[in-house]
Amino acid sequence: MACVAVTWARPESTYTDKWDNINVDEILESNRLLKGYVDCLLGKGRCTPDGKALKETLPDAPEHECVKCTGKQKSGADKVIRHLVNKRPDLWKELAVKYDPDNIYQARYKDKIDAVKGSA
Repeated sequence: MACVAVTWARPESTYTDKWDNINVDEILESNRLLKGYVDCLLGKGRCTPDGKALKETLPDAPEHECVKCTGKQKSGADKVIRHLVNKRPDLWKELAVKYDPDNIYQARYKDKIDAVKGSA
């Protein structure tokens, strides 16, 4: 659900790598940038082109265990999840309410989420 580097799907086997070189650390270190992405994903604010692509892809990635993600997208997703779970649980919860209202993915990925807690 929090795959900043993941973008919309092509019919091929992976999502486009057009946004793979986005500096995820820069986004996570800036409250303004992070809030902008989260607001985009929550439908509360305007979306950058990469934010719009992420918003369109986000429902698919956790449902299919990120099988279409590139290596960079998986790495970026892990980094974002670790950051949100440990440093911004408020944003993690808001995103979970929108993208996982029935706790399907929270349950499916419980071990992975628990493993990153405290490892920011």
